[in-house]
Amino acid sequence: MTHEATTELRKFVAPEFVFGPGAARLAGRYARNLRVKKALVVTGPNLIRLGWAGQVIDSLREAGAPTTIFADVSPNPRDYEVMAGAEVYRREGCDAIVAVGGGSPMDCAKAIGIVCANNRHVLEFEGVDNVEKPGPPLICVPTTSGTGAEVSQFAIINDTKRKVKIAIVSKTVIPDAALVDPLPTMTMDQELTAHTGLDALTHAIEAYVSNAHSPVTDLFAIRAVELVRDHLVAAIRGPDDPDARSGMMFASLYAGLAFSNAILGAVHAMAHSLGGFLDLPHGQCNAILLDHVVGYNYASAPDRYADIGRVLGARIEPDMPQDEQKDAVIASLRRLKKEAGVNQTLSDLGVRPNELSELSAKAINDPCMITNPRQPTVEDIRSLYEAACRFQG
Repeated sequence: MTHEATTELRKFVAPEFVFGPGAARLAGRYARNLRVKKALVVTGPNLIRLGWAGQVIDSLREAGAPTTIFADVSPNPRDYEVMAGAEVYRREGCDAIVAVGGGSPMDCAKAIGIVCANNRHVLEFEGVDNVEKPGPPLICVPTTSGTGAEVSQFAIINDTKRKVKIAIVSKTVIPDAALVDPLPTMTMDQELTAHTGLDALTHAIEAYVSNAHSPVTDLFAIRAVELVRDHLVAAIRGPDDPDARSGMMFASLYAGLAFSNAILGAVHAMAHSLGGFLDLPHGQCNAILLDHVVGYNYASAPDRYADIGRVLGARIEPDMPQDEQKDAVIASLRRLKKEAGVNQTLSDLGVRPNELSELSAKAINDPCMITNPRQPTVEDIRSLYEAACRFQG
């Protein structure tokens, strides 16, 4: 693997986290440690139906922390949902937030917190380091194995007027505690398991080839790829397999720690544009775009992509021409996607040719594009969208 030393300063930020079966039930203990008087629980209707939100709420109440539930969160959380959640937080006299769910409830919870602390509209925080005051205490309980939001300094929110997902990147949105419990992921269906698992893979790969990577992020990123390789297909085929579920939860956690500090790249920039404009599933968009972007970027980080390929089973010899190496790496990614059952195109999701210009114009301005190893033009991005629309692997 590539582990070159660096003479540049590097920082690494992460919250306190607890990993393991039953971690979700520690919410009350952490709330008590944080002296929480009343918590806003941000979750989704499905998590209430499945009982995972209820377990966390019971833990909070047993510790003497009453709760108010805010469950009006869409899969791509909207700006107006954040503002509605902030209004509930203020009206109910809450002093802390507990997020239970996948990336959407966690991102919404982060955004609600900084809105309440700064008395500003959520869209005013777009970009990097634009949050003056940190939000109230935040505890995250992830229920999917993919987003890494429970440990990241990212919050992704849909600007409904401009129809684009904005990235809020700030240390102030890092949770105070992450309770990483693999048990809730056992109720994920096969499709959600595949999409979130490939989202974790994309996080890891983009962090590893990012122009802001470091030796520390490299360790987490490459280990996350190994864990996805070893556990994703098993988790899809055997949802009750505790080893597979724990492995994928570790993969998501490690990838989250990597990308939170190394940032991401063109796959996420393009997926954010798709999610904001067409309200498409984030993990699925990443999975469809990943191999196309790897092909485009390859020459700008060949050794790093070769590392990824070897982990995924690609046979790469030292004297192999770069084009053949690239083909082998892409083939290993497509093989994993096929095993995970993800073989759709963007056209299958409803993306149309007349939408590609606007999608490309929005993607190129996404903050994640800054750390992509190769800086594309709008035309390059459009070509990648076109390839992802028509490809049949």
